[in-house]
Amino acid sequence: MKNQIFQPLQGVLLRFLTIVGLILLVGLWILLDARPAIAQDNTVNYTYGELQQQDFSHKDLQGGVFAAADMREANFEGSNISYGIFTEGILLGANLKGADLSSSLLDRVTLDFADLTDAILVDAIATRTRFYDATITGADFTNAVIDRYQVSLMCERAEGVNPVTGVSTRDSLGCR
Repeated sequence: MKNQIFQPLQGVLLRFLTIVGLILLVGLWILLDARPAIAQDNTVNYTYGELQQQDFSHKDLQGGVFAAADMREANFEGSNISYGIFTEGILLGANLKGADLSSSLLDRVTLDFADLTDAILVDAIATRTRFYDATITGADFTNAVIDRYQVSLMCERAEGVNPVTGVSTRDSLGCR
């Protein structure tokens, strides 16, 4: 009688162990077949860098990471820094004339006294970023996400047309 009770349990136990074994094999196969992500070879990473007065002019720094870097008076004139990450960076008095910062993340960045003449910040995210006394003549901020207060301050001095995009600074900021 014991055999009659244990036979159905043995079948259930055997199926359970088979399923667990298959799951373990599939999991092991997935883990062993995993491949690491390949990073871009030309991406620069200056996170927390001390880059005061460094010359990055006319360089291709697309996708570069400058998070929390101190870039006071650094020169980025004419550089391609699109898709860059500048979160919490300090660009106090930096030269960004004609720089392409399209689609960059400029969250909590200090751009006080920076020169953004003819810079392109299309689709950039510049929340909680300061532009106090920054030169913005000819800069294009089309579709950029900027705090309203900063926009209102920039509209007081916005002038010029970007030579590359043909968009006026006032229009790109939505000034009235």
